[in-house]
Amino acid sequence: MLRIQIGLAVALFGVGTLLATGQRAVPVRGDLQGTWSNGTITPLERPAALAQQTYLSAAAAAEFERTWLENFRKNFSEEDLMAPDLDYTFMDRQKVVPSRRTSLITDPPDGRLPPLLPAAKVRADARPKPSNDDPEVMGLAERCLMETSFGASPSAPPLVPSPFGQNYYQIVQTSKHVMILSELIHDARIVRIGGTHPPSSVQSWLGDSIGRWEGETLVVDTTNFSERTHFRSSGLRLHVVERFTRTSEATLDYTFTVDDPETWTSSWSAEVPFRAVNERVYEYACHEANYSMANVLRGARAQERKPGR
Repeated sequence: MLRIQIGLAVALFGVGTLLATGQRAVPVRGDLQGTWSNGTITPLERPAALAQQTYLSAAAAAEFERTWLENFRKNFSEEDLMAPDLDYTFMDRQKVVPSRRTSLITDPPDGRLPPLLPAAKVRADARPKPSNDDPEVMGLAERCLMETSFGASPSAPPLVPSPFGQNYYQIVQTSKHVMILSELIHDARIVRIGGTHPPSSVQSWLGDSIGRWEGETLVVDTTNFSERTHFRSSGLRLHVVERFTRTSEATLDYTFTVDDPETWTSSWSAEVPFRAVNERVYEYACHEANYSMANVLRGARAQERKPGR
C-alpha cells in the first residue's frame, strides 16, 4: 500500500508541475494547490486555566505567545529535554490562531475532547509497547515507515498541528485525485474524487479518503483505518469528515468532524487555519527500516549481558 501511494504521489507531482506553470493538463475546481502550514501554538484542547474563556483578548494572546515556550517546557523533565538550556530553535515560532480561540476544538463548546469510553482505555493499554527485543514491535516512526508521534501520521486525518513544528504540507490536485504530502517523513495521502469505500476489512495506515466538491469546498470522507495507526486512542471505526476551502491566495480554511463510537462518548469538531508559505518542503531523510535500528538492537542485547542483569 505504501509503495502504491508513493508511486501515485510521484505521478501527481508531475501533473502538479504542469499546473503550477500554467500548463493545466486537466481542469480542476476549487484550487487548493500550494505549500501550506497549519502551525500554531493554540492547543487542540482548551487549557484548564482558560476553562471559561472561548477567546483571548489581544493582550492575553500576546502574553500567551510570549510565555508559551517556557510553559511548554514544563511538560518535560530535564532528562526528556536532554539539556536544561535547550531552546528548541528547531521548532516553529508560531502564534495563536487569528481568531484567538483558546482551543482548536470548536465542538463540544468547552473546547475539550469528549470523555474516552472505558473500552477505548482498555484498547489503548493493550497496544504493544515499543520494544528493543523485536524490530516488528518497534513503532512505525522508529522504523522510518511513518511518523506516528501521536499515533497517526501528520498526513492522516485529522490534520492537527504539532507543537514541535514541521507542520508543512504540499497539496497537488487533478480532476480525479488530490494529494496531501506532509513534511514529516513525507507521507502522501491520496484522496480519490468520487467512488465508495472498500469493505471494512481493507485497511490503510492513512485511512481510505474519498472527496467530493461542494462549490469551492473539498469535502473528504475517510474511513478504513488500520489498527497499526490511531489518533489519540481511536479505533477501527474512526470516521473523519474534512472540509478544505481556499478563502484567499494566502489562507485555507480547514475544519473537521471526528466520530468514533468505540472511542469517545460523542463526535467532536475543530477548526485549523492554514496559511500559504513560500518555503520548499525538503526531504525528510528517514530511511525505511532505519539503518541504526540494528545498532539499537545490539545495544539492548549488550545491556542484557552486563553482570547483574
